[in-house]
Amino acid sequence: MNQRKIANLPGLLLLVVMLLSACASPAVVTQAPLPTQPPEATQPPLPTAMTKVEPTAALTETQPPAVSSEKNLILATTTSTQDSGLLDYLLPMFEDEAGVKVDVIAVGSGQALQLGQDGNADVLLVHSPAKEKDFMAANHGVRREDVMYNDFVIVCPESDLAGIKGMTSAVDAFKKIAETQTPFISRGDDSGTNAKELAIWKAAGIEPKGDWYVSAGQGMGEVLTMSEEQQACTLSDRATYLARTKEGLKLATMVEGDKALFNPYGVIAVNPDKNPGIQADLADQFIDWLVSLPAQEKIAEFGKVDFGQSLFTPDSAAWREAHPAQ
Repeated sequence: MNQRKIANLPGLLLLVVMLLSACASPAVVTQAPLPTQPPEATQPPLPTAMTKVEPTAALTETQPPAVSSEKNLILATTTSTQDSGLLDYLLPMFEDEAGVKVDVIAVGSGQALQLGQDGNADVLLVHSPAKEKDFMAANHGVRREDVMYNDFVIVCPESDLAGIKGMTSAVDAFKKIAETQTPFISRGDDSGTNAKELAIWKAAGIEPKGDWYVSAGQGMGEVLTMSEEQQACTLSDRATYLARTKEGLKLATMVEGDKALFNPYGVIAVNPDKNPGIQADLADQFIDWLVSLPAQEKIAEFGKVDFGQSLFTPDSAAWREAHPAQ
């Protein structure tokens, strides 16, 4: 073989290998490197546990809640002062003058006195003289004042099954009611009216029982309604009875005028030792107002327009001093 051709053989082989490698290798795609820092972002990063979040303007400008300056007095009273309309007439005057809101609990006098004994009322307006005396003697109250009075009446359907119309003795009338077993509805609620009724039965020597005698456990207004519906007699304070006749009550007055039917009302400030929340100052303020001449004059006028007579007669010490002849 020619020596020159043999000498060029390695170079030719190297050229062939290089050409084959170039044909076999894929093209290499070059990527831009990923950024090591975020771009100048338009959205701030989320706060971490260590991030301090500043309050917004709305939060920083929020005002503390307003504290009400309204004063509240809790008055526990008998249903007759509520049902007669007296409280609706009197209390707005006191509230306007004193800047005090009066919250009324209208129950029987016995229940009102119990509320005072338990420290759940500031002041009481009741009509149960014997129980009021016991209340004060037990130091449940620190001040009692006479306020007013009216009277009780025995009312029945016009048919007058017991035949008591025109009688002047409540005891004799109750005896005839029992003898004839005329239906009778009792308050049965430990009220001042209920206490008076039971005292009359006791004076008559009678323990009322039987189908003719119903103990309702209700206020005066409800008992008058029941008496009309069941054609029964009952004992009522005059003020509530007259107020209900204006609303259409058909019961008639059978017995009135007996001294035993006298019905006095007193106002009592509850002993503040009963409860640290008792508003003793407001109770005294209310009592001072109620027994004052201006308030007593308002009481004297109550009912005259509608009934031609006052439903309650003023009886405070200030009133008696100013009207000694009455």
